[in-house]
Amino acid sequence: MVMDRTITVIGRQEWLKPIDSALQRAISGAFQAAGPVGMRIKDVLNGVWLGHPLHPSLSDVPIGAWTAASVLDVLEATTGRKELGAGADAAIGVGLAAAIPAALSGLTDWQYLVGRPRRTGLVHGLLNIGATALYTTSLLLRRNGARGAGIVTASMGYGLVAFTAYLGGDLVYHDLVNVNHANTEGMPRRFTPVMAEADLPEGQLTRVDARGTPVVLLRRGERIYALAATCSHLGGPLNEGELHDNTVTCPWHGSTFSFEDGHIVHGPATMAQPVFETRVKDGQIEVRLAR
Repeated sequence: MVMDRTITVIGRQEWLKPIDSALQRAISGAFQAAGPVGMRIKDVLNGVWLGHPLHPSLSDVPIGAWTAASVLDVLEATTGRKELGAGADAAIGVGLAAAIPAALSGLTDWQYLVGRPRRTGLVHGLLNIGATALYTTSLLLRRNGARGAGIVTASMGYGLVAFTAYLGGDLVYHDLVNVNHANTEGMPRRFTPVMAEADLPEGQLTRVDARGTPVVLLRRGERIYALAATCSHLGGPLNEGELHDNTVTCPWHGSTFSFEDGHIVHGPATMAQPVFETRVKDGQIEVRLAR
């Protein structure tokens, strides 16, 4: 398909590397410079509070508003009803207002990507900026009496939006950005032996295999905790992460989870980490997905 080939070409544009690297450092540095406040803002923009990535929810608003504007423009042209044009102008304004938080949440998600997805995401964002500029121009033209030119400009903007939406879909469905990388499908529902109880050290992250599912164990005295070892955010190895009290921080992007119940202490992860029940039987540690 032409679109697939286009995305492949975008992913091969090595000249984008200096741009995306500099932008990534700027975004990450801004959040770090803001300290704890920056961490809270980042969690909000990632959607930790929502239990779902925030960007897809926000991006639906400008796309929907600009789609409505296009329909109303066509209806105004075919029926001559001027009030439909006023509705189209209002819809463009709503889309422009919603584009700002959508862009901020998108940039917050984008900073964690690498390689081809990061370049695709960069082009996605740049083209969305172009679309926003076209819609801003369209609204100004309409308000200054050049309605025909404003409609043409909006149509150009909508063409860009449609293409960037396709790029966004490719990031999700092809590159698995912002999907749950710790899906519980296939995880053991029955107690499964994973290692000898005597071999589990105290207070150290230990990776084991439970019938193909990587699990990280933690012993605290008589208590043994177990979480899925694959980070739900982008698949980082939690067993290589940083342990603090009863939490583990992913070494890739800093998502922090509680061993008690898998809940998110800090993002960017938006989906809790699968937690396992543990028991010791005949000297073997056994785990099963918590019910």
